[in-house]
Amino acid sequence: MTNQMTGETVGDLMRDWRRRRRMSQLDLSLEAEVSTRHLSFVESGRASASRDLLQRLGERLAMPLRERNRLFVAGGYAPTHPARPLDAPEMAAAMATIRTVLDAHCPFPALAVDRLWNLKLANAPALRLLDGLPARLVTPPVDVLRATLDPDGLAPRIVNLAEWRHHILGRLKADATATGDPELAALHDQLAAIPTAPGKTRPPPVARVAVPLLLRMPDGAILSLLSMTTVFGTANDVTLSELTLESFFPADEATRAWFLKDR
Repeated sequence: MTNQMTGETVGDLMRDWRRRRRMSQLDLSLEAEVSTRHLSFVESGRASASRDLLQRLGERLAMPLRERNRLFVAGGYAPTHPARPLDAPEMAAAMATIRTVLDAHCPFPALAVDRLWNLKLANAPALRLLDGLPARLVTPPVDVLRATLDPDGLAPRIVNLAEWRHHILGRLKADATATGDPELAALHDQLAAIPTAPGKTRPPPVARVAVPLLLRMPDGAILSLLSMTTVFGTANDVTLSELTLESFFPADEATRAWFLKDR
């Protein structure tokens, strides 16, 4: 089958995602519980795939929900996974959960971003870290990574900028590869092209157990923060599946005391 609007076929998508997951047709046929012959026919366009088979293929290939919808459309079916706006009534319980997590994380910073790292929600400590940045970086939609690496953003205040930049770009590249998202790949290239001071782009020579964000505050304090990522593991909505919560924790007692001093 072929998507008449895009020209994409089920075979195109299957081959692409098998390559990404380094799976042969035999590997995938065993995982999806379908004969290699039928899978080969589906991939070559000699046979059509049922909705159930496409669902199994998407699951076994660990395709993001956005990509599974493309697979369904290429197969001649309507998309299965909705992509509701965050203010839709059906999203109320999930959004309340996110707000609860962000509020409970105070006095430490936490925020929620979409797949392209646009800021969707943040607690007060997270917004405090953005104080003083130019309007072009903090006017919605706020691109969190751009605000971090831009020379007019947080970059001059990041003590270990080369290490943190290397961490961010590496994570972004890995996410773009894993999801096959061209917009995410483009974001990586845009951020990698942001000019930095000489000697500030070299990756760290030795990997740490966890990369801290070392951030110098206006009062002279240097905060050491470790980040933790949280996602909805059972999301069936595209928008919700692409939301990520980034929570920052103090990596030393001085940082913990700095956040607790005004409580």
